[in-house]
This record gives sequence, structure tokens and C-alpha cells, in this order.
Amino acid sequence: MSGLSNFVKRLRDIMRNDAGVNGDAQRIEQIAWILFLKVYAQKEEDWELNETNYQSIIPKPCRWENWADNADGHAMTGEKLLNFVNNTLFPVLRGKNIEDAGGNILIHGVRVTPDTPIQKAIVQTVFTDANNYMKDGVLLRQVIDKINELNLDDYEESHAFGRGILYAPRRHGFHGENDSPENRGTYGGFRLRHGRFSDQLAERIKNRQSKSGRFESMGTVCLWH
Repeated sequence: MSGLSNFVKRLRDIMRNDAGVNGDAQRIEQIAWILFLKVYAQKEEDWELNETNYQSIIPKPCRWENWADNADGHAMTGEKLLNFVNNTLFPVLRGKNIEDAGGNILIHGVRVTPDTPIQKAIVQTVFTDANNYMKDGVLLRQVIDKINELNLDDYEESHAFGRGILYAPRRHGFHGENDSPENRGTYGGFRLRHGRFSDQLAERIKNRQSKSGRFESMGTVCLWH
């Protein structure tokens, strides 16, 4: 567990150097949306194997492997990464089309209807009120790369990391509401990798669109079975 504790501390230390991140709540939210997309990408790999003709709700340019994964060492960083996250990724996941100067659609925004399966609708729900607080694209790349090191296929590691995010502030001298619904929601985001969706969960997500519910919707991405 000490290795995971150091992992969490490293994320905190990176974001502490960013002028846009102010306090535990913003740090946790920043980690949460990045981690959510990483976990979701891995879940989509499963769905693609298990479902005939599975189609991702996330447009190709915004899928994790096409902008966040840095296996070849040539992923976006700096201002290019920051511009992509703020002006393409977030708007698209919230449902806004990206258009050129002539009004031609370059990337279609995520579309959710009453018939959209919950495992797809959750993407827009999570990002409706999520925020990218980081203002330094180089530091943002470091956070993404660090999170990418986490092996979410390992149940024990992902579980321990989730608990580490929840309680690290307390261990390292922070005094925020570490066991708040927001923090528990972040921990819940890690559990998507090993969980399943349910009708009960679907109703909760559909009925919780307020700001106060954004972390709960992320945190209840799965129910333990």
C-alpha cells in the first residue's frame, strides 16, 4: 500500500504546481474525470468483445487511446493538450458539436436520448458539471501519464488506489471533508472496471443532474454484486 500512497502523493504534488488547482476538492475532481475516461476506455474494450457491433458513444478523436495514451511518447502536451481538453474534449462529451469557421461539423457531440443505454449515457452525465481546473498543459500531461500507469485490471490495485485517493488528504495533513460524497464518488469511479450496471443505477443517474449529484453519478457508476 505504501507504493500506492506514494502514487497518490505524486499526483497531488504535480497538481500543487498548477495555478488552476485550488484545494483538495478541485484536485480530487481533476483526478476523477481523467480516471473515469481511462476506466471507461478499458470497459469499452470489454463491451467490444462481448457485444456484437458495439459502437462507442465517444467520437473517435476523443477516445482515450487517441489523445491520452502516451505509449509511443508522442502524445499531446502543453498548450496543444490544454486546448484540446478545454475546447474539444469537454464540449464534445457534454454534447456540443465542434465546427469549422464555415459551420461544418468536424466532431459530433455526444448525443443522449431516452433510448441510450446507461453505459453510454453515463459519459455525458459525468461531464455535465465536471471541470478541468489545470492551466498548465505540461503538468496535465504528467498527471494523465501517471494515472495511465495504474493497472485497473488488477482488482486489488484498483481498489487500494481508490481508497488511497479517498484517505490520502487526511494522511498527508489536509483537513477537508475527506469522507464527503464528493470524495466517495471519486472512489466509486475506480470501481467501474469491476462492476455492472443495473436498472436501479440507471434511475439514480437520470434523476440526479444537479451539481451536488455530479460526483454521486460518477461514484455510482457501478453497484457491487
